[in-house]
Amino acid sequence: MKEFAVCGIGNAIVDLFVGVTDEEFATLGFERGTMRLVEADEQKDILKQFHERVPRLVSGGSVANSVIGFSQLGGKAAFIGIVGDDRYGLHYQEEFQQLGIDMGNPILVDQTTGTCACVITPDAERTMRTCLAVNGQLSGAHVDADRVAKSEWLFVEGYLLANPGTGQEAVAEAIRVAKKNGVKVALTCSEAFIVHVFGDAFFKTLSNSDFLFSNASEAMAITKTDSAKTAFAKLKDLVPGCVVTDGPHGAYIRYQGVETHVDAYPCTPKDLTGAGDMFAGSFLYGITQGLAPDAAGRGANFLAMKVISQVGARLHSGAKEFWSEATGGK
Repeated sequence: MKEFAVCGIGNAIVDLFVGVTDEEFATLGFERGTMRLVEADEQKDILKQFHERVPRLVSGGSVANSVIGFSQLGGKAAFIGIVGDDRYGLHYQEEFQQLGIDMGNPILVDQTTGTCACVITPDAERTMRTCLAVNGQLSGAHVDADRVAKSEWLFVEGYLLANPGTGQEAVAEAIRVAKKNGVKVALTCSEAFIVHVFGDAFFKTLSNSDFLFSNASEAMAITKTDSAKTAFAKLKDLVPGCVVTDGPHGAYIRYQGVETHVDAYPCTPKDLTGAGDMFAGSFLYGITQGLAPDAAGRGANFLAMKVISQVGARLHSGAKEFWSEATGGK
C-alpha cells in the first residue's frame, strides 16, 4: 500500500475571484472568456483596477484543484509545486496544510507567487489573466522523488509543457521517477494550445502516460478529428486509458479495457471554472477506491456539476456528501 494515492505536479496559483457587471467588464478591454498569460507588472495593474473590492482568494492551479478535490473526498494526496514568500505564497502553503495535502516546503525566498485574476461576468463566463511568476522556475530540481515513488498515481499538468526549459524538464523528471517505481502516470491536456504549440513535448509525455484527461476541443486537437466521440475512439491508439469530457453531453471513458459513456447532470452554471479539474480529481478518487469506470464517472460528473453551479473552481463543503449521493454511498 502506497503512502499517497495521487501525487500531482503543476503550477501553484492563487485565484483572485471578482464578479463584475457587463458594463464594468467592457471598461477592462478584455476579450470575454479568454485566458492570457501576463507579466508581473501587467498583473499588478489589473489587480489595481479592483482595489476597491476584496477579491476572494482561493489556492489553486489546474492539477492542484484536482488534488484538492481528491483530498476533500478522503483520498491521501501530495503535490509538487512552488510559491513565493509573499502573502499569497504563505496563504497557499497554509491552505494546503489545512487540507492535509503533503506539499513539503514549497516556498522560494524573494520570489512572487503565481496569481490568476478571474473576472466573472453575469453569463457565468470567466475571463482570466494569469501571472505564472515563480512557477516559471519549477524544474527537475523541485521534483521530490520520494513523494512520487510513494504514490500510486502521478498526475501531470499539461500547462507545465508550455515552459520549454524548466517545465518540460520537471515533467520528464517526475515521469522518470514514476516509471522507475511502478507509479502510474495520468496527464491532463490543460488546453488545446498545448497540443498546437508544444506538440512534440505533449506527445512524448502522452506516450509515457497510462491515462489522459481532456475535454472535447483538446481531444479533437490531439486526434485531428471533428467530434468528441470520434476523438475518443482514436485516442485508443495513443494512450491506454482516457476521459473525454463533453460539457452537457457527458463524458466518454476508457479504463482497464472498459469503455463507457456517462451523462452530464443538468444545471444552470454560474461559473465554468474548474469543472474539468474537479472531474479529474473525483474520477481518480473513484478508481483508486476500486469503483468501476462508469460509477467513478457518474460521481465525477455530479461533483463537476456542483462546482459550476457556484462561483469558484472548487467546493468548500459537501464534497463527500455529494459523492455519496451520486455513487450510492461507495
